[in-house]
Amino acid sequence: MRCLPLNRSAMLVELASLDEVLALQDSLKRQPLGGIKEILPAARTLLLRFDPARLSRRMLTEALTQRELHAALRTVGPLIEIPMRYDGRDLAEVARLSGLTVDEVIHRHGQSEFTVGFCGFSPGFAYLVGGDPALHVPRRATPRARVAAGSVALGGVYCGVYPQASPGGWQIIGTTPISLWDPARDPPALLAPGTRVRFRDLACTTVSAASPAQIVVAREEPICGAHLEVTAAMLPALIEDLGRPGHGDIGVTASGALDRAALQAANHAVGNPEGFAALEITLGSFALRCSGSMRIAFAGAPAPLSVHRASGEIFEVALEQSIDLASGDCIKLGYPSRGVRTYLAVGGGFRVPQLLGSAARDTLAALGPEPIVKGSILALAQTAEAGARRGVARPRTITTARGLPATGEMVELDVFFGPRADWFEADSQQVLFQQAWQVTPQSSRVGLRLRGEHPLQRCRQEELPSEGVTRGAIQVPHDGQPVLLLADHPVTGGYPVIAVVAEHHLDLAGQIPPRAKIRLRRLELED
Repeated sequence: MRCLPLNRSAMLVELASLDEVLALQDSLKRQPLGGIKEILPAARTLLLRFDPARLSRRMLTEALTQRELHAALRTVGPLIEIPMRYDGRDLAEVARLSGLTVDEVIHRHGQSEFTVGFCGFSPGFAYLVGGDPALHVPRRATPRARVAAGSVALGGVYCGVYPQASPGGWQIIGTTPISLWDPARDPPALLAPGTRVRFRDLACTTVSAASPAQIVVAREEPICGAHLEVTAAMLPALIEDLGRPGHGDIGVTASGALDRAALQAANHAVGNPEGFAALEITLGSFALRCSGSMRIAFAGAPAPLSVHRASGEIFEVALEQSIDLASGDCIKLGYPSRGVRTYLAVGGGFRVPQLLGSAARDTLAALGPEPIVKGSILALAQTAEAGARRGVARPRTITTARGLPATGEMVELDVFFGPRADWFEADSQQVLFQQAWQVTPQSSRVGLRLRGEHPLQRCRQEELPSEGVTRGAIQVPHDGQPVLLLADHPVTGGYPVIAVVAEHHLDLAGQIPPRAKIRLRRLELED
């Protein structure tokens, strides 16, 4: 066992095998350690998120080394049967690679009992282990741009079912009509770590293959009461809150606002709880028309902000200052001089649906409310208009003013070295901190794509088994140009992480504009 710190509140526990990973995960579920907030299994690691105020890294490490890791001690998970048709386009190729006939492939796959080792890649995607070793075949040399939802596929030692249409490089052997991921179901993921799985050939049975839970498509509610209409939008805006942490084991990342302090400040200015959903506006150039009475406030990236009253009066408003609006009033937000994202909160909150306890839009997994564009209507919760009519007392103004970077400027980010720094040449370890990294325009909420004059060179060329990653992790793909993961990052990743941004600079990382430059400053972790 190796305990590799990521930051002050996360640790990667490296073990010898997936069996040991599942045994330790099971042990921590049967006998929990106070202070552990989330357990995320992967191929040979457990990512543990913990509360450093309750549990130091030293205490956590000592407690983990006392745990038994025998597979025989694991709790046996529930068994789920998945009906499928063996009609995959790669079935003949799998037979060729395995030296079996197509009928033998189908027979051996159908007779296997699999176990969900871990989830990742996309919500509800489970990595199934324990099948017939003869079916361990390599992934496709060229991944497909689109694999249909319900495709059953083999890749290396794993079997998996694609929950939704996505790119993929595994060998497709069949399809299932059931839904592996259904936001209307509780829980939305059919498979979770530890679940046992068998596949049933639909050609050999007349049993109905109905989905365990039909997807319920919610009808749009008619807009009544106070609302905001988007009249101009250079880029789509997103509904964000503080995210949905704690669901990594089913392949769902936390997501949420990239600048959490700014979201909290906007909510505070209108008297909301700090975690209420707000509108995250990227690069400004946004306008809205008000219908009904409401109180709003902006925070985050500074941009020109003006209110155009229905009476004809026009005036400017400062960030983190609440504004009372009435029907016909318009708000215009210009392009920010610094930073990237500005947040709009409304007193009482927006009327938005929630998934797994959050209304946050996860752009990678396409979870949460649809992006907000010109013509979109933002309905307010019933309490919003009532609060404005009552004249709620204006709360104490707080400020989150800090030096946000502008395009072309240099910003320093504190990072912790590792956990996979030993995968890189000694010279590259120095280059990471010595050279400036430019943020490229290809950056997004998933991560900042960085480019430096001297790419980072690896000293280990083998593939890294998928392992859990955290917000702020700096992954290094094969081209040596790092990616700094942000809120919508995938749950697991297969590129080595050379460093992790310290928690106190995560909001700042979410406000760095394209073509700004980053210099990394190494911190030491201490209990």
